[in-house]
Amino acid sequence: MYLDVVHLRAFYDLPLGSLLRSLIGAPIHKMWPDMKGKSLLGIGYAGPFMRPYLDSAERAIAAMPAPQGAVSWPRERDSACALVEDDDLPFPDAFFDRVMLVHALDHCADPAALLREAWRVLAPGGRLITVVPNRRGLWARSELSPFGYGRPYSGGQLKDLLKRCQFNVLEDKEALFMPPSSKRAVLRAARTWESVGRRIWPVFGGILVVEAEKVVFQSLPSGGRKSRLHVLRPVFIPEGVATGLKPVRSVHRRVDV
Repeated sequence: MYLDVVHLRAFYDLPLGSLLRSLIGAPIHKMWPDMKGKSLLGIGYAGPFMRPYLDSAERAIAAMPAPQGAVSWPRERDSACALVEDDDLPFPDAFFDRVMLVHALDHCADPAALLREAWRVLAPGGRLITVVPNRRGLWARSELSPFGYGRPYSGGQLKDLLKRCQFNVLEDKEALFMPPSSKRAVLRAARTWESVGRRIWPVFGGILVVEAEKVVFQSLPSGGRKSRLHVLRPVFIPEGVATGLKPVRSVHRRVDV
C-alpha cells in the first residue's frame, strides 16, 4: 500500500530526508551522470531524486499513483506532475528515454504490472532505475523512513523480477549503510558510515539501486522468400479387376508445401 504523499513530502523536508536524498542520489548520479536531451519519467515519489536533472532533461514528469496522491512538483516551477494509475500510465508507447521508480515497486499492489507499464512507455534501449529497501538491511526494519513501510527485496528477487518483465540488469549498487537514526551524531557521521560500510559489509546496505535496460525481442520475418519443405503425403490407389477388388496398396507421393 502506498504512503500518503503529504507524509512523503514532509519526510524529505526533514534533515534526515535531505540526507537520504543525497546518499541515495549519489549512485543514481553515477549511473546517469547526464540527462541532456533525454526525457525522464518518475513513478511513485521520485521527485527528490529527479531534481538534479531538471535543467538538463528535455522533459521531466513525475507520475504519482492515485492511491498515494499527488502534490505539485517541482515547487519552484510550473507543475510537471500527473496523477496516474500505476498499471495504466497515460502516456504513449516508447515515449520516454529514462524511467525512475522510487517508493513504487515496494508499495504497489502488482509490481509486475507496474514494470510492464514502465517497459511500454520506454523507448527501445531505454533505461530504468529502481530504488527499493534491501531485505538484508536495517532500514527495511525501521519505521523511521518510508523505506520501512514497503515490501523489501533481496538483490536476487529484484533482478529476477526485472528479467521476467523484459529488462536486462546493467548495474546494481547498495546505499544507506548508516544505522537508521535521526540523532545528530549519527547524521554527522553518515558519510563515514557510507565509506566504511561499502568496503566492509556491502551486501547489508539499506537500499538497493538497480539500473536495467529495456529488452526488445526481434520477431521472425513474415515476408520474403518462402521456404520449400518436402513432406510425404499418403495416397491410396486401389488395385482391382473386374471380378473383385484386392487389398488397397498404400504408396507415397512427394508434395511441395
